[in-house]
Amino acid sequence: MATASALPPLGPLLERSVKRTRDIFASCPDDGLKEEEKSSRIRLSVKINDEYRDFKELPSALLAQQAPVGPARPKEQRKAITAGPASETSRMIATIDNTPRTQPSTFATSGKLSEALTLHKTTRTIKPTYHPPWKLVRVISGHLGWVRSVAVEPGNKWFATGAGDRVIKIWDLASGELKLSLTGHISTVRGLAVSSRHPYIFSCGEDKMVKCWDLEANKVIRHYHGHLSGVYSLSLHPTLDILVTAGRDASARVWDMRTKAQIHVLAGHSGTVADVKCQESDPQVITGSMDSTVRLWDLAAGKTMVTLTHHKKSVRALAIHPTEYSFASGSAGGNNIKKWKCPEGAFVFNFPGHNAIINTLSVNSEGVFFSGGDNGSLTFWDYDTGTPFQNMEDVPQPGSLEAEAGVFCSTFDMTGTRLITGGADKTIKVYAEQSQ
Repeated sequence: MATASALPPLGPLLERSVKRTRDIFASCPDDGLKEEEKSSRIRLSVKINDEYRDFKELPSALLAQQAPVGPARPKEQRKAITAGPASETSRMIATIDNTPRTQPSTFATSGKLSEALTLHKTTRTIKPTYHPPWKLVRVISGHLGWVRSVAVEPGNKWFATGAGDRVIKIWDLASGELKLSLTGHISTVRGLAVSSRHPYIFSCGEDKMVKCWDLEANKVIRHYHGHLSGVYSLSLHPTLDILVTAGRDASARVWDMRTKAQIHVLAGHSGTVADVKCQESDPQVITGSMDSTVRLWDLAAGKTMVTLTHHKKSVRALAIHPTEYSFASGSAGGNNIKKWKCPEGAFVFNFPGHNAIINTLSVNSEGVFFSGGDNGSLTFWDYDTGTPFQNMEDVPQPGSLEAEAGVFCSTFDMTGTRLITGGADKTIKVYAEQSQ
């Protein structure tokens, strides 16, 4: 016979037995095993209290920074409702959890609160500026590969395009006729820029090359060596003699235009840098990368000033407004086009509704903002309010596949009245504002 000391303790046995009994009856829901409301409410409040006890209030350091919030309580003493049965459960729950404590309001009167709410409503509804609709006026074919880059010269007489056929072609802007073809790249030409202060055009490509072409002799006069992989984007500084290139080696490189020396390697991105833009005032260099971040750079120090991490997917396109001190960035995924304020990179708002992979963005001084998608969808927006005023589809040229309705690059001409786009159907399309 087992002695009393050898018997197992009663507590765990009882607990196990109760659990097993419950499991038996819980497996037969038809037998009407109903949990009592009072015990379930108390159990839930105990569980919530145990789990969230430490997170109900902010740490004291943060709490000190918070302004008190919420509408004010009525001043006069109100009568409390005492009739009706007193709920014992509520009292028990109140003793378990006595938070949150009431805080005084920032609004002295309820009138102040409603004033603030009305103001909030009025500030959101800004009327967008009227922009006339745009229409396709010209389709230029001539390239034998995807048209990946486009740049208009400062005099607005001609524009250049670079494509997957490794050729840079120069076209007359008024007539659309081919004026010149420049050969020299051994892979897709991904970036082009025409200098406003020299007779030069700069190009970069997937062959790791960055070239400077003299437009008086129509030949390459300088090479900028240093990228470890394909170069995807290029931008010229508006006032200094420098160019910035960016590419698949996750870096942006700053070059002295004349001496071909590499001034800075702007390192920090962890993925391909898909686009780079320069402007006169800080941040003088902005990059968008496949690591889904946008970085604003201090050009003098060669270091990141701000990293913007709002995008969910790779940032493929940037556009700086010509007169307003702001820029926009585009990526794939929802809420994929965002507007930012310079110099600190403060988020302004999203441009909602263009659900595609955004390959290119352009904006003119009138506030017409264009976004081109990988699936051939085009949207024109009012830049100030983020309101879309026109949606279009890119129509591939006859003989192309439906899948070739993608837009890769875009730019407005110097007057802002024509938009030039390059696409996957190997054509260049020119859109113009419809006159009244």
